[in-house]
Amino acid sequence: MIRLQPLRALSLSALIAALASPFAASAHFLELIPSTEIVTSEVGPKVTLELRFTHPMERGPVMDMGEPLRFGVLGPEGQEDLAANLTGQEIEGSRAYRADYRVKRPGDHVFFVEPAPYWEPAEGVMIVHYTKVVVGAFGAEGDWDAEIGLPVEITPLVRPYGLWTGNLFRGVVKQGGKPVAFAEVEVEWRNDGTLSPPAVPFITQVIKADSQGVFSYAIPRAGWWGFAALLAGDTPMKNPAGETVPLEAGALIWVRVRDMQ
Repeated sequence: MIRLQPLRALSLSALIAALASPFAASAHFLELIPSTEIVTSEVGPKVTLELRFTHPMERGPVMDMGEPLRFGVLGPEGQEDLAANLTGQEIEGSRAYRADYRVKRPGDHVFFVEPAPYWEPAEGVMIVHYTKVVVGAFGAEGDWDAEIGLPVEITPLVRPYGLWTGNLFRGVVKQGGKPVAFAEVEVEWRNDGTLSPPAVPFITQVIKADSQGVFSYAIPRAGWWGFAALLAGDTPMKNPAGETVPLEAGALIWVRVRDMQ
């Protein structure tokens, strides 16, 4: 998606390229989707996580991912490095990843990933989306709002699992550990193929946080929902051509909601 703020304005050539792109109105989301958001004795302790960089509501395209710089979990046993658990896979000709994890103890598990920077020529920026998802295990709760300490991060104010359709999800956008006033948050549903958006504005919902960095969204449909606060990174990066360009630092969190039946 084209954003003139808080990122620097695009150059004329980058703007023309973005407008010419068939996906100019699409939001990039790094998906970090577990096989379940609630581990029970019936489900079993194994959790499989799928990582892909895509446009969730439009079901693609899948964009090529470099090997993540960090992948881990913060749980009852502290923080674990799960980089060795990652396995590369090809989806639609692009690189994606998956990982298996076995839950060892009851409690909340905050899975997180710092991906390799991604060059987006249509926007003239390097993109790093720091993404997390919370899995509750065996009924022990209390640390679902634990922070990883990522450069940009969304801290949930509502337990991010056990959600019914229509629940109000709330979170705080933080950068450098401090709330970001009036941060813009993009929201997308991970489309399962049962819905065709009637117009472009329905693809990505856009909301703004308040002066304390707090945002809220009433979730209207069952499934996985991604919340992405896209902020200007503190330090510019080099693109593949060696040019210094802005960094889009995204704070993402995924939550699943279910219908009350």
